[in-house]
Amino acid sequence: MNMKKWSTMGLAASMVLVAAGCGKATPTETTKPAASTAPTAAATAAATPAGGKKLTGDFEIQYFVGGYGDKWWKKVIADFQAANPELKIKESAGPKINEQMKPRWIAGNPPDFVYIDGPELFDRQMVTDGQLEDLTDWLKDAKNVDGEKILDLLAQQPPQYDGKIYNIPFVMSSWGIFYDKALFKEKGWAEPKDFEDFLKVSETIKGAGINPFIHTGKYPYYINGSVLYPAIVSANNNDYKLLQDMAANNLDAWKSPAILKGLDKIVQLRDKGYIDKASVQINHTDSQSLFLQHKDAFIPNGLWLPNEMAKDVPATFDFGFIPSITQDKGGKVVANTSTSTFAIAKKAKNKDAAKAFMQFVFSKTQASQWAELSGAPSNIKGDISSSKAPNFVKDAAKFLSSPDTIVVPTVSFAADVDKAMQDATVALTIGTIKPDEWVKRVTDVVAKQKK
Repeated sequence: MNMKKWSTMGLAASMVLVAAGCGKATPTETTKPAASTAPTAAATAAATPAGGKKLTGDFEIQYFVGGYGDKWWKKVIADFQAANPELKIKESAGPKINEQMKPRWIAGNPPDFVYIDGPELFDRQMVTDGQLEDLTDWLKDAKNVDGEKILDLLAQQPPQYDGKIYNIPFVMSSWGIFYDKALFKEKGWAEPKDFEDFLKVSETIKGAGINPFIHTGKYPYYINGSVLYPAIVSANNNDYKLLQDMAANNLDAWKSPAILKGLDKIVQLRDKGYIDKASVQINHTDSQSLFLQHKDAFIPNGLWLPNEMAKDVPATFDFGFIPSITQDKGGKVVANTSTSTFAIAKKAKNKDAAKAFMQFVFSKTQASQWAELSGAPSNIKGDISSSKAPNFVKDAAKFLSSPDTIVVPTVSFAADVDKAMQDATVALTIGTIKPDEWVKRVTDVVAKQKK
């Protein structure tokens, strides 16, 4: 991935309340026609495809419903439908939609347009399996419905796989560590600036009868994204290229001592008894609930947490956010970013409609509507005023725009490798394996990917 650090202005403008790539617990299936919400005249005009090409036939959109909700999807699809009355739009959506649609992808009968977010969808794996359309040439000059070049609007550029582009980031987030500022103020606890501080305050927290740290054992990518990856980057002299080489299945990269050093940070948390033992068996909402009840002081998560748990957040709760806590004394903060992307199926039956819809969603109008209806930022620069953001988002924006922060572009691993890392991390947190065994487990899977 040839992605540069975000610009200060782009980050300050775009980092606002993020909802995200994790699902609600309710397994509801919603495969149905587009909503009939009446669009405004302006929205209808804006939805007209670039070049005025008339769209007809069937057009299917697959989208995961998680922390973002589905209000934006209902509105944007209704607007697009109104502008293209002869297009028959079908929504395939819900918290379990990725799992439900998997057989169709395998059988070569995918939807036309897909939102890559939530469980069961891995962009790198989809590229490897030849499931996504190569957008490289099209995107070079593609403009949105307002005539603006899409690539020029993006805060983070699309990931590249062997120099090719298959998916475009629409949603922006960052992994990190949350805590309650109000609780810390009440107890006189200091926000940690580095790993030494984190261990020190965790010991104090433990002494007060509160678990210092809880994570989501059923979805270990939370602790990997918020703790392990930043720790590896810090141990690699703040160079995130190691993560990118690991994601590219470069076996030499997996031999780096920085990986063992990063894993050792988790081992220290485990051996000092700072990790809540309940972590290993619970999901994201259960761990987040315990955190909100002050059963645990810190939790690794994405910026979507407050929005996802909005109904359960106590009135006095004041979210604090730190991108990383694993850097050594005097080391730079490491922010591991997370994006959710849009793509077109290689075997899409209506690629004209899919590309027109892509041009529609990547507009400043839709970025604004996304923020209003989902409480989240898009990947489009300057889409929201940071002055309206809650405090924890301002904290995130300050970190992400600081020259003292290493901003890691989104790294995507192959599905089998990612699963191996998750399983190994869980085993590491409960002491059934050692760091070198973690590496052995994962590299065995990486080696198979190379064959």
